[in-house]
Amino acid sequence: MQRFTNKTVLITGGASGMGLATARRLLDEGAYVVISGRDQARLDAAAAGLDADRLLSVRADVTSQDDLDRLMRRIETRRGGLDAVFANAGVGIFKPTTELTEADFDRTVDVNFKGVFFTITKALPLMRDGGAIVINASWTLQRGLPIASIYSATKAAVHNLARTLGADLAPRGIRVNSVSPGYIDTEMYRAANQDPEAEARNAAEVPLGSLGHPDDVAAAVAFLASDDAAYITGQDLLVDGGLVGSFPVAPAS
Repeated sequence: MQRFTNKTVLITGGASGMGLATARRLLDEGAYVVISGRDQARLDAAAAGLDADRLLSVRADVTSQDDLDRLMRRIETRRGGLDAVFANAGVGIFKPTTELTEADFDRTVDVNFKGVFFTITKALPLMRDGGAIVINASWTLQRGLPIASIYSATKAAVHNLARTLGADLAPRGIRVNSVSPGYIDTEMYRAANQDPEAEARNAAEVPLGSLGHPDDVAAAVAFLASDDAAYITGQDLLVDGGLVGSFPVAPAS
């Protein structure tokens, strides 16, 4: 499929995990892709494995207004505008609620909510009518997870933002949706689940019986950002192997 030929897509948090997988997917489908991230070395390593002819990589921290302004200027200079945005940059701090600090709160909210909000609002002047915005939310907005109170709250916030902006931007034909990954095998997942038995426990919660892969999320983002989803806005698409919506089959006794 070449659903993104001649289209320009911005992916924040594009140096690894779901962002990088989405960059590969959209490049394969003909897009010109802009990836951003905080770490220049990781961004350079990611860019080295992608099609340089249709790629722009820009170091930018979504918590910095100056960085976001510079990112948008680079896009405008190079491409003139945007057809889609995947607001993917995020962090996870997973602790019991009583152990969370003000610094943990500020960091999580700054990246996961404030960063998403200003990524989108600063991109809007470049967005062409009829474009699409996809926000990376999380399955935790659907179900309580004891060690994820602040993280889950920010993900619920950005899904609600997708619903609100979906209504707000409808007159321009700009669709806004969120995608909610379940247990996806990324660097962030590995960092939060260092217990050797964690993967088996988490996989056992999933009816499909395994962790997801970044490519699974990339496929969902590509769908929501494409014209195949032209009549879908303000929605959340779970990519979780059935984690939230059903119970796994009990092992035979």
